[in-house]
Amino acid sequence: MKDHHDWKAIRRLLPYIWEFKGRVILALGLLTLAKLANVGIPLALKGAVDALDPQQQDIIFLPIAMLVTYGLLRLASSLFSELRDALFAKVIFNSVRRIAGAIFKHLHNLSLRFHLQRQTGGISRDIERGSRGISFLLNFMIFNILPTLVEIALVTVILLTQYDSIFAIITTSTILLYIAYTLVITEWRMRFRRVMNDMDSKANNQAIDSLLNYETVKYFNNEDYELNRYDVTLASWEKSAIKNQTSLSLLNMGQGEIIATGLTILMLLAGQGVVDGDLSLGDLVLINAFLLQLYLPLGFLGFVYREIRHSLADMERMFKLLEESQETLDKPDASSLNVRKGEIRFNHVDFHYDVNRKILHDINFTIEAGKKLAIVGASGSGKSTLVRLLFRFYDLQAGTITIDGVNIRDVQQHSLRQAIGVVPQDTVLFNNTIYHNILYGNPTVDKSAVFEAAKQAHIHDFIQRLPDGYDTLVGERGLKLSGGEKQRVAIARTLLKNPDILIFDEATSALDSHSEKAINEELQTISTNKTTLVIAHRLSTIVDADTILVLNYGKVIERGTHHQLLGKNGHYAAMWALQQSEGSLHV
Repeated sequence: MKDHHDWKAIRRLLPYIWEFKGRVILALGLLTLAKLANVGIPLALKGAVDALDPQQQDIIFLPIAMLVTYGLLRLASSLFSELRDALFAKVIFNSVRRIAGAIFKHLHNLSLRFHLQRQTGGISRDIERGSRGISFLLNFMIFNILPTLVEIALVTVILLTQYDSIFAIITTSTILLYIAYTLVITEWRMRFRRVMNDMDSKANNQAIDSLLNYETVKYFNNEDYELNRYDVTLASWEKSAIKNQTSLSLLNMGQGEIIATGLTILMLLAGQGVVDGDLSLGDLVLINAFLLQLYLPLGFLGFVYREIRHSLADMERMFKLLEESQETLDKPDASSLNVRKGEIRFNHVDFHYDVNRKILHDINFTIEAGKKLAIVGASGSGKSTLVRLLFRFYDLQAGTITIDGVNIRDVQQHSLRQAIGVVPQDTVLFNNTIYHNILYGNPTVDKSAVFEAAKQAHIHDFIQRLPDGYDTLVGERGLKLSGGEKQRVAIARTLLKNPDILIFDEATSALDSHSEKAINEELQTISTNKTTLVIAHRLSTIVDADTILVLNYGKVIERGTHHQLLGKNGHYAAMWALQQSEGSLHV
């Protein structure tokens, strides 16, 4: 099963690598030349040693050609290896960049449901480790495992053709035993690495979640509780890390024993050959040099194989993100939404997040082009769900939503969302400057448009008074600004987008009465002749709406203008009376 996942991960990489097939082929050519030079080094050394051996001849001369050849082969081996690495760097890093980009794009395309359930810290670790894993895999699989196997084959051929077959048999037997031992022990060790990864991601999640909710931790004096939760997870990580390290020592000791035994047997045989006169001193040096050349990368091969298995495990988690399916997909023939008038119609809409808990039941209403419709109701009645459905964060279970008679499921989501501007109840800002957060509404405009939007949202003067003005950093999720200031930045951002359809989801809920009055007047001005949907908690903000819907447990129970609904003396009138009495108490 694991092999299936490993090959799947490798297959995912191949298209990215093969785009640079010219570089890959050239790099493999350089690799072959480097290995041929490497194998030639002991041969040149043997020639030099034999030329200097007084037993071989009466007159000793300095074998200049052999020694120069030895030096040139060493240089060539190093040069070809470095050129190969330089050539292949673009293949590796371009692949990492494009895969990370594909995952980043895919995460943005996933449904709101996925993002409400995800844990940011864990995902960021998975992407980070997976990207590192790709880089390692490409580097070492192609430039360590493959060349080592090529070198083993070349050395075996030389030993078989030039010397007694016993040398080749012992060499290959030692190598095969070494590889088999490495594979078996590494597979056993992988379970510890996986638990380490899981605990590492979990601890990271807990740390980020706790730090993001710093104020809440302080409100409840729960620093020790948070530390304890974090420490319990790290204790599991520590336990697996210790097992991982001790099993590594076991692996290294076994590998050392296998190499030492094989090398000792071969040197005894070669030494005996020299004593018997069957082999020259140069042959002894050659066999020793070959074995050292083989066993050094082979020792590294054990580490590389372990790391490749780790990399594949890390990549597996990262690629799983790409397997998350998109919930809302554009149809193959989806057209771009062209808002002519901006009439929105909900026709017999049913919706649930969970099949056992229905949220909306047979919702019917029309927002005429250029008109304002307000929706009121208790928390949990389904008000914000209507906004999410219009934005097509989710698809309906029954019914349709149309804009100018066009079903929103038949148009491209990008064009749909481009036509709608939302000022949410809970404004989340990027950890950047105020200017960046307002500009986010339309990154193509100039500074004057940003300043104009800020003036319309009644926040320009406040920003100007700040020491750093528009360059003021707002902090993580905008925590350095008050609720009202964040809300005004959100309104300015939406004004800059200048959409055809406006949605205010309790947009002034974080403002004081004076600011609310000023901004509501501004919102009325900017929403003139624009189709506007307002979700309101304070009924005083929607008395001018063309239509008001009262939602209760996912059903429309009343509809009409403010005065019509007061005249019905029903649910809306009771809410109005309650809020008026609360208002008089606060005065």
